[in-house]
Amino acid sequence: MAKTKQIEVQGKTINLSIFKDTDYICITDMANAKDGSSRAADIIKNWIRTRVTLEFLGTWEQLYNPDFKVVEFDHFKINAGLPTFVLSISKWVETTNAIGIFTKKGKYGGTYAHKDIAFEFGSAISPVFKLFLIKEYQSLKENESDRLQLEWNLQRTLSKINYRIHTDAIKENIAPTLVSKSQISYTYANEADLLNVALFGITAKQWKEQNPKAKGNMRDEASIEQLVVLSNMESINALLIEQGLAQNDRLVQLNKVAITQMKSLLSNNILKKLK
Repeated sequence: MAKTKQIEVQGKTINLSIFKDTDYICITDMANAKDGSSRAADIIKNWIRTRVTLEFLGTWEQLYNPDFKVVEFDHFKINAGLPTFVLSISKWVETTNAIGIFTKKGKYGGTYAHKDIAFEFGSAISPVFKLFLIKEYQSLKENESDRLQLEWNLQRTLSKINYRIHTDAIKENIAPTLVSKSQISYTYANEADLLNVALFGITAKQWKEQNPKAKGNMRDEASIEQLVVLSNMESINALLIEQGLAQNDRLVQLNKVAITQMKSLLSNNILKKLK
């Protein structure tokens, strides 16, 4: 559903409808501001039926609308300017599949046009009003940009705070510990679980049993530090296998690697810049 916001132009309220993250300005409000509500519909009808307007609308659609029906547009353009030629906004949209202009019913109803088209309409009804419209519209966008910048800075600050909490939690709870004697003597069905035990201290099945509501697996929930170490361990394990080391010996070696590298990463500033 399109959202609506407003700007004040020379004491007149002009509604804007936001559709698919794009601003559409109510040209009915613009016409009302110039000549009153009794003539707004006629002003828009007279404007759209001219050849100059149709050429502008057609060019705009061909630039931004891949589904625009050019053949139907050409038919309108040929007849533009003839005394018998009549065209409404709804007919233009339905026939050509245009997206640059549309009519809206209900509260804040009227004809809305993409800002490019609305400014062109402004030139037709009042160049002075158009200039004030552009000024107020730009002011609106600058205010929105300032607000987004403020929100971004706030999010950045919160991210830094959350990062500190996160790293403190890692130091207390996620850093690898020495594997137990029972884990060393256990035979693991696959090498992935050998790495899991060396780094996380448990197998994938054990993690799933401890986290039954988790949508992913233990590696999906891993920190960036753990994923870096895990990648390094995969290469080291392949080398240890080539050297013929038994599984229990490799587990001990990989566990030492995990502890050393995790401690190094947790005290390193490089990864902090990636968060």
